[in-house]
Formats: sequence, C-alpha cells, structure tokens
Amino acid sequence: MSVWPAWEVREDGGATAWFQVRLVFPDGARVDALAVVSEDGVCLEDVRAQPALSLDDLGALADWIEQPLFEACGRTPEAEADAEAGAARRARPAWPRGIEGRWLIAQEYRAAQEDGVDPVLAVMCATGHSRRKSLRLISQARDAGFLTPRHARR
Repeated sequence: MSVWPAWEVREDGGATAWFQVRLVFPDGARVDALAVVSEDGVCLEDVRAQPALSLDDLGALADWIEQPLFEACGRTPEAEADAEAGAARRARPAWPRGIEGRWLIAQEYRAAQEDGVDPVLAVMCATGHSRRKSLRLISQARDAGFLTPRHARR
C-alpha cells in the first residue's frame, strides 16, 4: 500500500489531512482513494477501483487503510478507537432479521418499482449487501408473501 499526503488544513487547534492511497493486489486489482484523516478518524472522499469493489469490501476499505494513514501523518487513533478495533464496525445500522427484515425489503422493492428505478439496486443500497445477497433477501420476502411471485406458474 502506498500513502502520500495531498494537502492539510489547520483550524481551531486541530488539523485535517488529505492523503492519496493506492492499494495494488497480486492479481492486478487496484484501489485508488482520497482519504481524510482528522481527530474523529478516517473518512473516504473518493474511491476508484479496478475491478469494482463489492459493497462489503467498500465498507471494509476504511478499516484496511486506517492504521497506515495514521502512521503516515504521525498520529494515533484515540483510545476509544483502539477499544473499538476488535469489534466489527458498520457504516450503517444492522438490517433487521426475520419477518421484519423481509417486510422492509418488500417496502424498499415496491417503492423503487413505483419510482421507476431498479428495485434490486434499491435493496442493495438500503441493506448494503451485494447483489447476490439482496436477490436472496428479495426471494425470502416473496416466500413470506410480501411480494408477488416472480413468475406465474401454469
């Protein structure tokens, strides 16, 4: 992984620094990102990947680059961040499981249909899951009776 500073802004006794980050994997995949390091932690402003990252990988990207970024700017994460390092962190709240989750999937799906947008993509965005997992959740909502059957049986 390569990290190099882009620019830094000092304000109110604190500093916010932007860094260019490049990850190159053995299989030829590459991720370029513009990351912001502040007292609050690491944020990603721009990410470009070849091939594209899954939503799960994108969610984990900040965790992959957090420690090298803090080292590059000579900072250490706050004690609270160290305590959280062992715990799984999510960029969004956990999606409810069971019947409530299936009902919410159906609501997202139908709302997207009414708006004329891709309902599978809407479910992907709402849940943060991959296309395959979202299709599985939609299927479960159908099986629960919250959505009409995909194909009419003859």
